Amino acid sequence: MRSEPRNSSARKHHAAAAVLASLLIALPPLPAEALSGVGSDDSPREQQPKEEPEVAPGLPLPDPLINRSPTDSAGTPEVGGEVDAAADAEIILDPALLPEPVRRMRELIVEAAASGDIEQLRPLTTGPHQTQVNGEINDPIEALKSYSGDPEGLEILAILLDILSTGAARLDVGTPDEVYVWPYFAGKTLSSLTAPERVDLLRIVTAGDLMGMEESGNYNFYRLAITPAGEWKSMTGGD
Repeated sequence: MRSEPRNSSARKHHAAAAVLASLLIALPPLPAEALSGVGSDDSPREQQPKEEPEVAPGLPLPDPLINRSPTDSAGTPEVGGEVDAAADAEIILDPALLPEPVRRMRELIVEAAASGDIEQLRPLTTGPHQTQVNGEINDPIEALKSYSGDPEGLEILAILLDILSTGAARLDVGTPDEVYVWPYFAGKTLSSLTAPERVDLLRIVTAGDLMGMEESGNYNFYRLAITPAGEWKSMTGGD
């Protein structure tokens, strides 16, 4: 009969399948890395550039190359001002640090001088106390004209703009004579000036004038003073 050979063959196939199944169960699973290439082509993958680590927010910027160790009018550190120990005067380089009345008067003088009409200064020289201009002329505007090399007083207007373009020196602090004086060289000894400060001074005076000042040790060109209350106190020249 043919049924026995068929059954025998079927039993052989069943036995072989059972053995194969037992072998597959016994084998350890393939690691995930071995399966990563399954289904991919043989071309090499493009490597993605590594992202640079982000800088943590809030880190301070690098310090400036030059630190002036400035102070404001209250004596606390502030950008734009510094104390000249040699002359015991506070130097204020940033106009924003000036008291509001002082800052306002400075702006008014600059506007008037830039107009080219010296009479625009007249309202600024009057008030409770008239602006003092050294000399024998009582009228401040006529006195200013007398210092100018031209009859219209244009030269003295230019000098006003030059000296007011620098910082101010706060002198006689805490006394009735307290004033803010331009240029700030009036509150420093010339021997203490840095190279940039000497360049600043040479915008106002000549090299010959500077040599003469260095002999005396003090700034002796024109200077302008404004009181803390915002009055234009004086415009003088000399020591």
